[in-house]
Order: sequence, then C-alpha cells, then structure tokens
Amino acid sequence: MSDSPGLLRPRNFLIAALVGVGLIVLVLSTSVDAKRAAELRAGELAGNVAARVIASNTESGGDTHSRDFISIPIEVRKLADNVYQARGVGNTQVIATSEGHVVYDTGLATQAAKQRRLLEETLPEGPITHVILSHSHQDHVGGTRFWTEDDTEIVAHFEYPEEQRYLKELEDFLWTRNRMLFPFMPESPPKSGIFAYGDVVPTLLVNEPNILKFEQGGVRFEVLPTPGAEGADNLTLWLPDQKIFFSGDFFGPNFPQFPNVFTMRGEKVRKPIEYIRSLEQVIALEPEMIVPSHQDPIVGKEKIREGLVTMRDAVRYVHDAVIAGMNAGKSMNQLMEEIALPPELSVTQIHGRVSWAVKSIWQYYATWFQFNSTTELYNVPHTAVAAELAGLAGVDALAKSAASHVAEGRDLEALHLLEIALAGDAKHRLALETRIAALSSLRDEAKATFNNTYEIDWLSLRIGQTEEALGALRE
Repeated sequence: MSDSPGLLRPRNFLIAALVGVGLIVLVLSTSVDAKRAAELRAGELAGNVAARVIASNTESGGDTHSRDFISIPIEVRKLADNVYQARGVGNTQVIATSEGHVVYDTGLATQAAKQRRLLEETLPEGPITHVILSHSHQDHVGGTRFWTEDDTEIVAHFEYPEEQRYLKELEDFLWTRNRMLFPFMPESPPKSGIFAYGDVVPTLLVNEPNILKFEQGGVRFEVLPTPGAEGADNLTLWLPDQKIFFSGDFFGPNFPQFPNVFTMRGEKVRKPIEYIRSLEQVIALEPEMIVPSHQDPIVGKEKIREGLVTMRDAVRYVHDAVIAGMNAGKSMNQLMEEIALPPELSVTQIHGRVSWAVKSIWQYYATWFQFNSTTELYNVPHTAVAAELAGLAGVDALAKSAASHVAEGRDLEALHLLEIALAGDAKHRLALETRIAALSSLRDEAKATFNNTYEIDWLSLRIGQTEEALGALRE
C-alpha cells in the first residue's frame, strides 16, 4: 500500500538550513562568544524555516492530534518568583538564582534557540550552571547545545547514554514510524549539524537510589531518578522549599492519565513496577505544583495527591490483574478483553491504553511466545498463505462476508477477512470500501470512548491509505 496523502514529501528544509548555519558560524566565529551567538541566531533562523514547512505540512497532513502540539506558540511565562518557562512542543524551564541558572529540559532543536532568546529577555543575567535532562527523547534534549556553556554541568540519568545509543542506532526505523503518526516531519532525520540527534554527552549521571542534592543562590535542588515513565532514564527535579516538581514526561502529556507503558511508535517497554515505585516516591514529596515539559502546570496539593494516588493504584490494579490472569491460565487476548479499570480508578486513556498495557506487561514477563501455535516459533507469518486462502475462499465471498460483519458491528473480524481478501486482490473495490467502513467505525468508537490519540491517528492513517488506493481505481 502506498503512503497516505497525509504523508507528503516536504521540501528538505534541513539541508538549506544547515548550510546557512555553517556559513553564519564560519563568518562570525572570531571568538567563542561570537561563535555561540552566531549559532543561536542561525539556529533560530533555521528553526523559523522548519516551523513554516511544518505548518504547511500540518495543514495538508490530515486531521491528527499532532497538529495541536506543533501549533503551540513559543512564548515565555513566569510560574513562580524564580521559575520561568518557555512553551513549545517541548517546554524549557529555567530556575533563576543569584549564582546562576538551572535549566530543566531543552525542548526541540528547531525551537530551542528561540526559546533561549525569549527566556534571556526575561531572566536576570547569570551563567547556565546546570542543564538537567528528563530523558533522552529529542523533544526534551534537542536544544541542549544551545544552552550549554563552558562550565555547564549536563545532568542525566545513569541509563541516559544507553537509551540515547539505541534510539540513535534505530533512528531510521523509528523516524519512519514516527512520520506515519506525525506527517509534518521531513522525509528523513538530520544526521549531522545542529538539529542532529544523539550528540549529548552528560557530565554527571544520577542513578537510583541516590538523589543529587545541591544548593545554589539559596535555592535547594533535588534531582530524582524516577524510571518507568517515558523510559529507563527518567529524571525529575524537586524544589523542596517551593514544593515544585518538574516532571518532564513522567506523567505523559496529561495529568492524571493511564501511563504509556506501551508506545505505538516503538521503543522498549516501560517497566510497570519501576513506575509504581517512582509514583510512590513522588507522592511522598507532597508537591503543590507540577511543571511538565508538555502542556500546562498543575497546581493544588490535594488535587495533585489525588491524581498521583489514582495513577499509582490504576497501574498496580492492571499489573496485578495481568499476573493473576497469567497464573490462572488465561490467554493474553482474553486478558486484553477482560481487564478494565474500576470506576474509582478511572483516568483518561488518551495517551496510554489499558488493553495495550496488558499486552505489554504480558510480553514483558513472558516475552513473545504465547504457547498458542507452533508457527509462532518460526519466520513464516500467517500472511504468507493469505493469497492462497483468498483463492480458495474467493475474494468476492470474503469481501461480502466482511461487509456483513461491519453491518453487525464486528469490525475487527471484518478486518481479519479483508487482510486475506486484499492479499488475493489489492484492488478489489468492495474490499477496499469495506475496509474504510470498518476503520471508520473503529475510529468513531475510539473517539467516543477513550479518545486515544495514537489509536485515532493510526486509524486515520489507514483510512487515508485505503482511500488513496480506492481513488486510484477511479482514475
């Protein structure tokens, strides 16, 4: 199946932008300060070009939830007397002190230079003493080079180098998947220059159970290893005197929510028990403000505690239900169907879904072999005989049966039949029309129930691909 109409081939703005960066830095690099100033100006210029291309691609890239994130304006706001935030796709936070400033997360590479300029227009003067990175995702560390100075301490979790390594080595694989869900992205990742991923070298690593504590300008800082959220290298920041908790992606983009134990785009499964322990650690802090690196702060001690406890108990409930079901001899698919949160633990599943967590927890403990079929052990998938099955059953008969399933609300059964039918004839009109109907029905259900962004964007992608194939038949 060809790419969706949403997966446009954008201008390769990165090539032109990076060439421009190189020329400006070369011309102005008469000193270290001049070189840094030039890089910041060039980074903002290149970021502006990227923003225009992304906006253009977003407008024509279909109705995806990513549009809401990419359209967040870059602007600065003051969250407390000494706490500043530059908004964007990924927020950058600065805690100002009389002895220098501490940065928590550095946002996207394409937005970081502008975020720094706007923050510096608001901040009191002072060096950047620390850059603390919540985890190794590009929307949190992409702008690190724009913030570090000669003596800046780059603080990360002990697992950060390993997480960055595997993400870099799988960059092409993951980029392709991300681009399917976020169609505004360029065709390929930048492999060199100021926007390239994977060049952050921490100067200080923190590992549990240790907490990095330091005082600067009368402000006490505690850097907490809190793995299990967005990966094994999650690092949060606590200001004990102000009761402010900087969470990065510890909760995901919403609070409270069911966590993204599984992420559709790929990456390692996040460990549920680690996350439960990390949540208990944060509950004990009793924060009065949470400052995430996506979206807006959450304020209110009781509101925050209630949300934290509900999240912890929800994850524990699902984890324990999976363990009990496995011990009772139930299959993974049975548990995906059966396990649901009780009303008192109900939280949004807009980002992470309980049924996907069930599957991830099962495979985390028992890996991929389910003891269901011998063919699980070998490299020939069931799709290898799909065309043969289509020939035996007849594509027309399969498509008609699938249409009956859709009419009776059995969309998933219909999609199984349609995979076989389309393997026999990829241009079968009824099969394509029925697949659009089944996918559209699933999307309507998704919007009416959990409104999970990944699920909806995936279904939208598949609908677009099928509409493109169907449109080709009409030409």
